[in-house]
Amino acid sequence: MSIALWCLFIAALLHFGSKMPLAVAQGQAPGGYDNNHPRDQWANLPEWGKRALAAHQNQIESFPFFAAGVLVAVTSGITGSIVDYLAIAFVVARIVYIALYINNVATLRSLVWVVGFGCSLALMCSPAWA
Repeated sequence: MSIALWCLFIAALLHFGSKMPLAVAQGQAPGGYDNNHPRDQWANLPEWGKRALAAHQNQIESFPFFAAGVLVAVTSGITGSIVDYLAIAFVVARIVYIALYINNVATLRSLVWVVGFGCSLALMCSPAWA
């Protein structure tokens, strides 16, 4: 399996990874984590918990673009280090993005988001420059 496909797998695991801080915040809510109605707790989260929720939702939103980019590159037969570097950069950017979001570092977070999205777009366009 190529590095880009491994990065796709890791990006899918980030759904779980980005949920963990949110679950911690929900667990700290009055009454603890409500597994019957977890979304009802979102309005009462502390500020960092609301940012954890937003980071988790953004992770879910960003995944399809990255997945499409990797799959376009792989199915087009595009191989080489640039595709792997773009995939690695996306995963690193997403990990950093989640941490920055939770810790309320807004400007740098936005710049890191642009890097990740740019990697996805570049992967989608990889057949054009291969």
